[in-house]
Amino acid sequence: MANNSLVAGRTRCFRSWHWEFSRDWTTGNRFEAQKFYMVEKSRSVVCGYSFVEDTKLLVKTDVEAAVDLTTLLKEIFNRNESLQQSPLYIVAESYGGKFAVTLGLAALEAIEAGNLKLKLGGVALGDSWISPEDFVFSWGPLLKDVSRIDNQGLQKSNSLAGKIRQQLIDGQYVDATSSWSELEGVISRSSNSVDFYNFLLDSNMDPISLTSVELREQIAKRRYLRYLDSLRLSPGGDVDIDTLMNGIIKDKLKIIPKNVSWGGQSDLVFTTLSGDFMKPRIKEVDELLAKGVNVTIYNGQLDLICATMGTEAWVEKLNWDGLKEFLSMKRTPLYCGGEGGTKGFTKSYKNLHFYWILKAGHFVPVDQPCIALNMVGGITHSPVASIS
Repeated sequence: MANNSLVAGRTRCFRSWHWEFSRDWTTGNRFEAQKFYMVEKSRSVVCGYSFVEDTKLLVKTDVEAAVDLTTLLKEIFNRNESLQQSPLYIVAESYGGKFAVTLGLAALEAIEAGNLKLKLGGVALGDSWISPEDFVFSWGPLLKDVSRIDNQGLQKSNSLAGKIRQQLIDGQYVDATSSWSELEGVISRSSNSVDFYNFLLDSNMDPISLTSVELREQIAKRRYLRYLDSLRLSPGGDVDIDTLMNGIIKDKLKIIPKNVSWGGQSDLVFTTLSGDFMKPRIKEVDELLAKGVNVTIYNGQLDLICATMGTEAWVEKLNWDGLKEFLSMKRTPLYCGGEGGTKGFTKSYKNLHFYWILKAGHFVPVDQPCIALNMVGGITHSPVASIS
């Protein structure tokens, strides 16, 4: 069975694959499928090798990014009838979740207008930055509960979170992004450098996080960018991915200008999006649900930056007509691959699905690949991708 997947939020490149994976877990493969077509896209315009010659052309909002991505989908799907036969699943992680929901709506609009030939199978939001306000309010209480900060740290955290809330109410979005950076510094100092992507670790312990404590506002933004590039080894090898993409791959493509490097304009993208970074996208999730689109939300238990507490808070703000029934349902425990112990929980009602993944941080597939794969099988209704 073949499925199409658009993955947003992890890397800064655009790639298209036809993947065939082994079912042998000893080889270290993270995902498997008989046939799986994937487009991987993150950020906007200056993603991977793409670039702008005039920085004024950079997109400034998630909606602008969605328009660009929809144009990309038209180019890919409208000329490929085989891809049109399989549904497209937009799978997002972290900030990519904000792109995913705006893209889902933009794609639906294009489909309904007859300008895009594809079937949208669903949208999956992994540890996604959907409601920054709810997340920053979760940091202090969560860290206090796990003994990572004290009452003084909690008070400072909640005070800054309150400041961010007021800035968002007043429409001061760039200032809110600045305050977010300031809050990260407060959390780092109060917790002795907790890792924002796994609160059981220090920031210099996590192999997919930072290598040093960075507190200043400008560097706090870089913390997020550097996390997105944290899996630096190419799959199945020990080659630094920057070296790979700017070396042999660039040479093979033969169309990349010499002055363009892979991911070279990423910092510019973050800065340009600073006015949209703290804006919520709860309304867009509501719109997708109202249109009948399957929306899957999954969260790692140990994530801090997009903590489960914050995710549950924004879900409870949905206006979707099935929310009351969803919230009242009991969760089902999840197991995986014959391994002992509970791996997570899930529940679904109509077209809303939620997965709680235990012992996983911000990037679930890295920490819990087995249960992540089973989850993908459930999202895409692909039994071949599932492990009992």
